[in-house]
Amino acid sequence: MFKRVLLASAALALTTALSQAQEVKIGLVAPFTGIGAELGQQIDRGVEKYLKLRADEFKPYKLNIIKRDDKDPSGANSKIAVQELITQDNVDALAGWIYSPNAIASAPVVTAGKKIGVIMNAGTAHITTMSPYFVRTSFSMWHSGYALGEAAAKQLKAKTAVVGYSDFPPGKDSLAAFKRSFEANGGKVIDEIPMGGAGQVPDFTPFFQRAKDKKPDVFFVFVPAGDHSLAVVKTYGALGMKEAGIKLIGPGDITQDIKLQAMGDAAVGLITMHHYNADLDNAANKALVASWKKDYGPDATPDFVAVGAYDGMAALAHMIKATKGKITDTTAALASLKDWKYNSPRGPISIDPETRDIVMNEYLVEVVKGSDGKLHQKQIGKIEHVKDPCKAEKIGPCAPK
Repeated sequence: MFKRVLLASAALALTTALSQAQEVKIGLVAPFTGIGAELGQQIDRGVEKYLKLRADEFKPYKLNIIKRDDKDPSGANSKIAVQELITQDNVDALAGWIYSPNAIASAPVVTAGKKIGVIMNAGTAHITTMSPYFVRTSFSMWHSGYALGEAAAKQLKAKTAVVGYSDFPPGKDSLAAFKRSFEANGGKVIDEIPMGGAGQVPDFTPFFQRAKDKKPDVFFVFVPAGDHSLAVVKTYGALGMKEAGIKLIGPGDITQDIKLQAMGDAAVGLITMHHYNADLDNAANKALVASWKKDYGPDATPDFVAVGAYDGMAALAHMIKATKGKITDTTAALASLKDWKYNSPRGPISIDPETRDIVMNEYLVEVVKGSDGKLHQKQIGKIEHVKDPCKAEKIGPCAPK
């Protein structure tokens, strides 16, 4: 009898230990309230969608998502949130980061805590050099900006450009990437216009009037997705810049899917270069969009922020399974990404093992009005398997230290 009790106790202890070992805690940092709440919702839903559509990818491990609200792009709130997730919640890995300043501020904490940090959105190129534990499943501003510089010169036949940008790290990256590529292909940037920061949406009118007065062939604009992008297109239309023969171009932030319909006819003809839009014609994207509309409403749509989160979960699932639930073994977790390939809603993706940054397709698209009366993004070009050019060419802060 005593022996059976001992055996039963041992079995119970083993079952309990296995149950505990199977839980993996992921800290998710995003602006769930405040000026970036709409973007935070896209990250939240992207995570939720992956867990619904690809739940088997995490088996047999139990995932516990612990959320922290970093509210704004100041950096301070994000740093505190990451500290709390590591020291109070004892998370096994971290993910999220809408804004680059927040990822930059968090980098030393991630490094000190020795936790994998999956960047699901923040796009400043050198972020992945700031912690050896950062992995990015979103994009670098150089992915789109550099590709669009060449396309503007070669496909759009533009000779002159004005660049307008939000004056914070991703905006400066966009300016540098577009200018370097555009001028390398025979174009000339004739003015550079800083247009406020990533916080409150400024009145873009004086900036756009300055650009209009320069009479460029194209006006390349980067602003954060969300209300900034909506204001950009509204201002472009109000000042009659299209009628003046100036084409508005930029990364896909300016034609963000969740804002596109509200932009109206002023958006028709806009040219962007980006890695994702909800109109992409592939099976994985069709499944995501259909599930999204079913769960969140017929007018709801995923955007590139959501897909960065969705793909971030795919990378986490791979690392967790590869390490048998021990993603805290960061050496093994990162090594497992070396040969990882994934069929994302954006197309095929992988992680460059040298930079821990994403490799993906870039799509040149034009906004058109469909027969349904809605705005759509029509693909007019594609560049496959694009690495971050900033790191590939070792430019500026992307050069090895």
